[in-house]
Amino acid sequence: MTYYDALETRSADERAADQARAIRTQISRALSAPGFAAHLADVDTDAVTSADDLVRLPVLRKSDLAKAQTSRPPFGGFTVKPARHFHHVFQSPGPIYEPGSTDHDWWRMGRFLNAAGVGPGDIVQNCFGYHLTPAGMIFENGARAVGAAVLPAGTGQTELQVTAARDVGCTAYAGTPDYLKVILDKADDMGVALEFTKAVVGGGALFPSLRQDYADRGISCLQCYATADLGNIAYESAAMEGMIIDEHVIVEIVTPGTGTPVAPGDVGEVVVTSLNPDYPLIRFATGDLSAIMPGVSPCGRTNLRIKGWMGRADQTTKIKGMFVRPEQVAALVDKHDEIVKARVIAARQGEMDTMTVQIESAGGDDMAYAKSVAEVLKLKGAIEVVAPGSLPKDGLVIEDQRVYE
Repeated sequence: MTYYDALETRSADERAADQARAIRTQISRALSAPGFAAHLADVDTDAVTSADDLVRLPVLRKSDLAKAQTSRPPFGGFTVKPARHFHHVFQSPGPIYEPGSTDHDWWRMGRFLNAAGVGPGDIVQNCFGYHLTPAGMIFENGARAVGAAVLPAGTGQTELQVTAARDVGCTAYAGTPDYLKVILDKADDMGVALEFTKAVVGGGALFPSLRQDYADRGISCLQCYATADLGNIAYESAAMEGMIIDEHVIVEIVTPGTGTPVAPGDVGEVVVTSLNPDYPLIRFATGDLSAIMPGVSPCGRTNLRIKGWMGRADQTTKIKGMFVRPEQVAALVDKHDEIVKARVIAARQGEMDTMTVQIESAGGDDMAYAKSVAEVLKLKGAIEVVAPGSLPKDGLVIEDQRVYE
């Protein structure tokens, strides 16, 4: 096994010390960007000296970026250099704009490709999109970082994809998990033998049955967790036990709608601090749910692992014609010192919506809780006080039990 670099096998103490130094540098960079300077204006950033101190900083959401980009196009003032000094400007749905660069492993995808065994001698058929959105360039940049050649295939035109893969001799596939099967099935129909032995995938669910189908064809398929804003966040190795967090990001798992970390192992929203010097996103909320896994990977990489994508944290739900948001549930918890956590349950009784608010508390006044629910959620609902520790640890703060047919 060849590690990408020595960072992957650092001790926990070494990694913590390195991250502490990097955080201080990154905050200084961020404050040089007008968008971040405004975002952190009311915060004592000098008090942030380690990864544990990041909780002192506000969470940055994609909606914050979108709003800032309206007044400070194209990047909202969150980059340390102007758009003309980047190599790429991308537009993702929203629209929202992201910078990009051809600098070595700028999105940190090379680390994942190396873990998947992609390197010199491989030709990667890159079936991620190249138009406007960054996924195609993200994986191309990673392939270059590990010394592999790239066929920039993009999406669609499956017969041409098969022909090109055969003629070029592609040995690795990059793209969404399911599109490789489309290519392989079309190759079978055409009577064409392809040389794929590796697949690096993202942007969708890799179901166990699909991975096994590829394995049966002699293709090792591993997945990563990445976003257009952050690049690679975590990745699988050959051990296939969770996803190892990249060495140049810091991941927190927080209660949805807040910046408060959950207990180790509990499900919550993924919040990422990127150490990219050009685009220093700090405490950026992905909107995805995951959980930290105990221990380290059997492959020898020592960083923390997450369980992978476990759903979306944006649980905003309309009840009785009114939207209830995770931020409101967090505000309800903050309103009473004795409340540990809360969960809103939307259901139906006959043709009417109902709302029950379960509150973890050792005691408290039901009437006071009901009043707070009406004030904060703008709706009246039934109150159930439950013992601390009894609510599920699944990351849900709003549970919709209604059946839609």
